[in-house]
Amino acid sequence: MGPIGVFDSGYGGLTVLKEIIAELPQYDYVYLGDNARAPYGNRSFDTIHAYTLECVQKLFDMGCPLVVLACNTASSKALRTIQQKDLPRIAPDRRVLGVIRPTTEMVGTITQTGEVGILATSGTVASESYPVEIKKFFPHVQTYQLACPMWVPLVENDEHEGAGADYFVQEYLGKILSQSDSIDTLVLGCTHYPLLMKKIRQYLPGGITVLAQGKIVAHSLKDYLRRHPEMETRLGKDGTQRFYTTDDPAIFDRMAEIFFGKAVTSEKLKLD
Repeated sequence: MGPIGVFDSGYGGLTVLKEIIAELPQYDYVYLGDNARAPYGNRSFDTIHAYTLECVQKLFDMGCPLVVLACNTASSKALRTIQQKDLPRIAPDRRVLGVIRPTTEMVGTITQTGEVGILATSGTVASESYPVEIKKFFPHVQTYQLACPMWVPLVENDEHEGAGADYFVQEYLGKILSQSDSIDTLVLGCTHYPLLMKKIRQYLPGGITVLAQGKIVAHSLKDYLRRHPEMETRLGKDGTQRFYTTDDPAIFDRMAEIFFGKAVTSEKLKLD
């Protein structure tokens, strides 16, 4: 019996973990943030794959039968290789899930106009993961993408509710909506972005739906465990939560409270 592992390159995955725990509080969880090497977004595919696989292996070593990559960059640049090539070799009985597919599976059921905007990091936009995945499920849906490089720094510097965030929220919303007058759904394709939701809604025209990933991933994980009882029975159910960072735990704990909504106590994890 082991915990569900949740991985992110930094803090954003805590917004996903928060929603997963709200939906599935009975399970045990281990969160790992590779803060010492964050951000991943500007790194090569090979580097992101290597870093992500190393952290996934650490979570496996801690007894996790199932790991969720609560990171769009890792999901877009490393997940497929890990699932198809690495797991059969190193851990055929373990599973690794991502955050992009659950989101893309439902986009087409939300949009009425068939036009969707993706707001994400430069790395996620460059990967083309969202347009490719959406096209698989909903061939008729047209996607538009925009990188929002200032949003993550605003959140991580705890400026997301300050006046300084207004300019960049308005700027990026204006740019994505200028690509088409018919966009009626926006996907926040970065787990940091939900912390900007209040400002996004403030400056977004009416009639546009904003999708954050936390609740979507939580519902998807619940459905996955329902469909895979052989995995569900392997999960610990004491409701425990442990947090690890590859950087300074004091810094992690201070930042984690912003993303997770309550205080946490983390430990430092040294990578080989």
